[in-house]
Amino acid sequence: MRRTAVVTGASSGIGEATARRLAAEGYDVVAGARRRDRLERLSEEVPSIRPVTLDVTSQESVDELAAALERCDVLVNNAGGALGVETVAEGRIDDWQRMFDTNVLGTLRVTQALLPKLVESGDGVVVLLTSTAGMVPYEGGGGYVAAKHAQSSMAGTLRLELVGQPVRVVEIAPGMVRTEGFAVNRFRGDEAAAGRVYEGVPDPLTADDVADAIAWTVTRPSHVNIDRIVMRPRAQAAQHKVHRVSG
Repeated sequence: MRRTAVVTGASSGIGEATARRLAAEGYDVVAGARRRDRLERLSEEVPSIRPVTLDVTSQESVDELAAALERCDVLVNNAGGALGVETVAEGRIDDWQRMFDTNVLGTLRVTQALLPKLVESGDGVVVLLTSTAGMVPYEGGGGYVAAKHAQSSMAGTLRLELVGQPVRVVEIAPGMVRTEGFAVNRFRGDEAAAGRVYEGVPDPLTADDVADAIAWTVTRPSHVNIDRIVMRPRAQAAQHKVHRVSG
């Protein structure tokens, strides 16, 4: 029987790239996101991808996803994102709430709902898409940094709690990735400000780069657990150290 992979936040960016890559690896992919029209187009291009309307901030939506699945062998918790660049002192409570609801509680809801099926598969894999922001704080990123630290801690805790069970827990922590919408959302639709994040940076990571790492981790032999992959473009040595070229 073909293995089934569930990818959240699959309508664009890393989620879409991951859905495509896992389909190419031979998985039946369940692509979940709120933007159903984009999922439908993705499914038309790749028939082994099944679109499912999913809002990870809604328990009802997550429960409907779980009830509709016969099996789940791989879960990629990709849904999330960043909002705002205010300092902690000026941070907007609504933004912090939304970031925690998607990045942290969204991951919790989907993982809880699908964990029984992952265990039942006999060789389940849970992937959490975190960020280097979950390792090192930086100014103007308080809410996102806090959410990604929480999500990273969840990955480590879950791995401890599942030891002895047939489920692997993988954390993928990318640095600078240029994807459709991420920086634009963070800057509240200001495309010029979003563009300056990547200005002069030779070859930021792409969604396909991250999808490649995810696919590699979930296709390792069942006794091999890749605890964490930290990946950055060569031009980024650290959160605060990025090589930029002029002209």
